[in-house]
Amino acid sequence: MDQQMYHYATVSKALQELNDKGYTTDFNLEEDRIKKHSDDFEIQHIYRYEGESDPGDEATVYGIKAKSGEKGVFVASPGAYTENGAAKILLDMSIKGRSEQ
Repeated sequence: MDQQMYHYATVSKALQELNDKGYTTDFNLEEDRIKKHSDDFEIQHIYRYEGESDPGDEATVYGIKAKSGEKGVFVASPGAYTENGAAKILLDMSIKGRSEQ
């Protein structure tokens, strides 16, 4: 996995930068696709945000590319990491990618 980690001031700024780079699909709307076909996706960018004053500001933004070439984003809040959810699958993919480097 050739992922890059950048830090922008806000989640919305990260989403805008990714959109400018062609990451236009909202994979939050296609969570089942990620869960059923996780091998078809590669995480290329990860942006993590921790709410210093408000835990509600915490989020992880993933820039994802499908084998088909489609690029998009998935935004996960801390509560999204359920056992069978797409956010958990993406977290596992990012951890696996770090161990392979």
